[in-house]
Amino acid sequence: MTAQVDYLVVLFTTTSGASGDLLGSDEKELVRLVWQLLDVKNKKLGKVNELLIKPELSDLTEEKEEDGVEVRVEEEDGSGADCVSTATNLENALNQFHLRLTNEVNSAGAGTSVCLCTDGQLHIRQVIHPEAAGKNILVPECFYSFFDLRKEFRRHFPTSDLKALDVYFMAESLNVPVDPPAMLDPSAILPPESAVQQVQIMASIILALLSEPLCHTFSHPERVSEKFETGTCSKMEKVCDNTVIRARGLPWQSSDQDIARFFRGLNIAKGGAALCLNAQGRRNGEALVRFVSEEHRDLALQRHKHHMGNRYIEVYKATGEDFLKIAGGTSNEVAMFLSREDQIIVRMRGLPFTATHEQVLAFFAQGEEGPAEACPVSGGKDGILFVRYPDGRPTGDAFVLFACEEHAQCALMKHKDTLGKRYIELFKSTAAEVQQVLNRYSSAPLIPVAPAPLVSVLPTVSLLPPPGSVRDCLRLRGLPYTASIEDILTFLGEFTHDIRPHGVHMVLNQQGRPSGDCFIQMTSAERAFLAAQRLHKQVMSSQRGVNSRYVEVFPCSAEEMGLVLMGGSLSHTHTHTHSRSRSGTGLSPPPCLSPPTYSFTPAPPVLPAEAAALYPPIGQVLLTPRHLPPGHPYYPASAQLYMNYTAYYPSPPGSPTTVGFFPSPNPLSSPGGLVRMPGLTYGNGVKDLINAVQGYQYTPEDALVHAHGPVHAHDPARTLLTQPKEWVCI
Repeated sequence: MTAQVDYLVVLFTTTSGASGDLLGSDEKELVRLVWQLLDVKNKKLGKVNELLIKPELSDLTEEKEEDGVEVRVEEEDGSGADCVSTATNLENALNQFHLRLTNEVNSAGAGTSVCLCTDGQLHIRQVIHPEAAGKNILVPECFYSFFDLRKEFRRHFPTSDLKALDVYFMAESLNVPVDPPAMLDPSAILPPESAVQQVQIMASIILALLSEPLCHTFSHPERVSEKFETGTCSKMEKVCDNTVIRARGLPWQSSDQDIARFFRGLNIAKGGAALCLNAQGRRNGEALVRFVSEEHRDLALQRHKHHMGNRYIEVYKATGEDFLKIAGGTSNEVAMFLSREDQIIVRMRGLPFTATHEQVLAFFAQGEEGPAEACPVSGGKDGILFVRYPDGRPTGDAFVLFACEEHAQCALMKHKDTLGKRYIELFKSTAAEVQQVLNRYSSAPLIPVAPAPLVSVLPTVSLLPPPGSVRDCLRLRGLPYTASIEDILTFLGEFTHDIRPHGVHMVLNQQGRPSGDCFIQMTSAERAFLAAQRLHKQVMSSQRGVNSRYVEVFPCSAEEMGLVLMGGSLSHTHTHTHSRSRSGTGLSPPPCLSPPTYSFTPAPPVLPAEAAALYPPIGQVLLTPRHLPPGHPYYPASAQLYMNYTAYYPSPPGSPTTVGFFPSPNPLSSPGGLVRMPGLTYGNGVKDLINAVQGYQYTPEDALVHAHGPVHAHDPARTLLTQPKEWVCI
C-alpha cells in the first residue's frame, strides 16, 4: 500500500490482566475492543464503538445469549462509548467487529481502503493474534496490516524515543488539548472509561498529523505474516545477534509450524525456526528462532513462560552464531532438496543400509487397504534425500518430501511399518533439522577412529619409555566386558595384598565402554613377575554375567602404563630394528600394550636439570581433596587428539613419575616445561588433566615464569614453568 488510505480505524484493546507496556505479557484474555472510524480525506470522525468480550474462564454457569450479541445503550455502561455491545467469545467478537466495520465504511461511501491504527505494536501482535492462534481462531484479513501511531509520529519527531512515547506525550507535542493522565498501575486492569479516552486522544493526534503544516500521509502500514515460510540458511550468511531467541521446553513432537504458531503475530525470518537435536540426533525440546528485526525479538522475549498446550515455554536471548550452528548448511544437494517450497518434510529413521529410492517410493506408494491410503512422494526420486557419512556410507536416515499436509499425515500413519526386515520410524521434520542432521553426519566424527592426525605435530624424539624401567605393574588383557573391580580382585587372589593403594586402573574405549584392558600397580617387580607367571591365561568369571574368559597377564612398567593411559601404545618392533616409521611412533588405538618384546631408543630428558631440581618426584606429591573446576577441552583445528577414558579404583593414584611433553613444531629449541596442579579432586582422571591444560599458551598477562627466568619466591609450590607458545600435557 503506497497511496493514502481512505479510512483509518483507531483501535484500542484491553485484557483481563496488565495494561500499558505490559499488555499481553501475562497471557490474559481479551475483554474489550474499542474503535472509532476516521475519514482521512474529509477529516471526519465516526462514533466510538465498544465491544465487550466474555472471557471463557469466567463463570460458565451464567446463561449465554442465543445470538451471542446483546446491544446496550451508553448510559448502562458508563464508559462514554456511543455504541456498546457484547460478544460471547473471541471468535464471535472478531467476526462482529469486521462486519460492523464493513457496514460503517459502506454507509459512509467516501472510499473503500481501510486500515487499523493502534498505539504501538502490542494490541495487534501481542493480544489479538496470540490468543486467536492459541484458540485456533481464524483472524479476519483486516488484522494483518495496521499503522503504528508511534512510528508515524516519529517520522516528524525523529528524536523521540519510540519505547517512551505515549498518547499524552504525542498530544502535548502536537498542541492537542487533553486532560492530564491519571496515575494507573500497569499491572492492573484498565478502567472502561480509560479505553474510550485513549481512542479519542489517538483520533485527535491523527487529525493533527493530517492537518497543516505536517500533512502526514499514511501509506506504509506494518504487516503481520500470515504463515511461516520455510527455507535454507547458509553458514556464510550474517545473522544479527539481536534477532535470535532460544525457546526451551518444547514438546518433543513439535514442528517449526508449531513454533511459528506460538509466536503468531511476530514476523519470523524465512527458514528462521530451527529445532535443536541432542547427541543422539533426537529433538531435545529446544529451538532457535530468528526474527526479522530486533523489535520483534524483544516482543518475543515478553512471551517467556507462555504456554504451548499444557507446557510453558522459556524464551531467552541467543546469538546469530548459535543459529548458524543449528540451521546453517553448505551442501548444494541439501539446498536443491529444500528449494522446493510449500513441501512437507518427513524424516525416516532406521532404514536398511541397502535401501534404495525405489524401495522408499514403494514403501509410501501402497497402503494396507489399497491405493486409497497411498501417499505419493513429491518429485519422485528427487523428493528423497539419503543421509550419508563423508565416505558415502549410509546412516539409515532419509528425508522425504510430500506435496500437502494430507499426504504427510497419511505417510506418518506408516510409523514403524517394515521395509525389508527393519521397522521404520517416521517423524514430521523441518528444513533446519535437515541441515542439522546433514551437518552432523557430513562433518568429522566426534571421536576420531585413529590418532593419525596427531603424528604430524609430535616431536621426532622417541616417546617410548626408556629401557631398564622397573616392571612393577601388571597389564590384564582380555577381561570380560562385564568384569568389575571386585571380579579383578577375586581373580588376583593372594596377590590382592600386593596392590598399591588406588592401584587398579580400568581402561575404557572411545565410546566409554570397557575395552577389556586393566592396569594394576604392584608393590614390587618381584611380586608382579610372580603374579604374571601364575595367573597368565587363567579363567576369570564375572559376577554380572555368565560368560568367562581366560585373561592374559603381562608385567609392565609404570612409564608404559602412563603412556597407554595418555592415549599412546607400544608397537611390535623387533630388537634388531632401528628404523622409526609411522607405525613405530608408539601411538595406536587401544588395546595399547603388548607383551615385553619391545625395542627402545634412549629418550632425551624432558626437563632441564635446574628446573627438575626444584620439584620432588611427582609420584610423591600429596594431593589434597580440594575442588578443581573442570577445564575446557581445547584441540587445535589442525589436529585431532585421541585420549583413553580411564576409571580408577577406588580413586586416582598420584601423578606418574614422568612428565610427557609434546611441543609444537617450531624451530625454537625447547627444554620442556613442568606443570604442577595441587588440590585435584579424587574424581579427576588423565582426560580431565589433558583438557585442563591442552593448548595453553604463554601470554604476558598470565602468571607464568619462563624456564630460564626467576621463580616466584612467595609461592614456589605453585610456580608454572613453560615456554612461549608451546603445548603442555601431563
